[in-house]
Amino acid sequence: MIVLKSQSEIEQVRKSCKIVASALEALKKIIEPGITCQELNEVAEKLILQEGAIPAFKGYRGFPAALCTSVNEQIVHGIPDGRRLREGDIVSLDLGVKLNGFYGDCAITVPVGKISEEAEKLLKVTETSLYLGIKQSVVGNRLFDISYAIQSWVEENGFSVVRDFVGHGIGRELHEEPQVPNFGVPHQGPRLEEGMVLALEPMVNAGTFKVKILPDGWTTATADGNLSAHFEHTIVITRNGPEILSNVE
Repeated sequence: MIVLKSQSEIEQVRKSCKIVASALEALKKIIEPGITCQELNEVAEKLILQEGAIPAFKGYRGFPAALCTSVNEQIVHGIPDGRRLREGDIVSLDLGVKLNGFYGDCAITVPVGKISEEAEKLLKVTETSLYLGIKQSVVGNRLFDISYAIQSWVEENGFSVVRDFVGHGIGRELHEEPQVPNFGVPHQGPRLEEGMVLALEPMVNAGTFKVKILPDGWTTATADGNLSAHFEHTIVITRNGPEILSNVE
């Protein structure tokens, strides 16, 4: 069942999202060759706790950290460790918080120093696909209009969208209905309505869309070892169009 949110509930989600967005902005500024994923995790957790919120991912189904750090060929759910980031890496930072019973969720992929042209293109195409999906998030459209907008842009640019993981509704739970795939046939799926709060999150691979789960049981990587990028915003559908709740003001 898709839960439509009241204005007061939307404002609670917005507060959570602002904490996530400002933490990611802070992390972006300290990413440089030599920093470890574990150090990024510690900073993220500290920033969340300072705001009176709690890290949504830590302990979620047993996940051991506040922040997901997925480097290069890793797609999502990377566990932060002592790995030092190197010049030319790309790292996806996925972060969630819970504040006053409501969740916020957002992700960015960040270059470490100077990156290859292919990696740069992958980041731009993935981020653009997110905004094309958001643009379709209007009252009266269908859910898969979002999916199709993301998929068609990604594939036009020679990349592939991950099929094993999808976006989702969000609110009092971290993952709510509906699931929001990054692929699909337009004009299909539930009708989009005012008050829907969705976390849209294209995960885009430079090669095959196929994935593999690493031995830690969490980290998901591309099956062929090619690069992957991930961007995510939490949005609300309003009568005046989509509004991004996880923007930094």
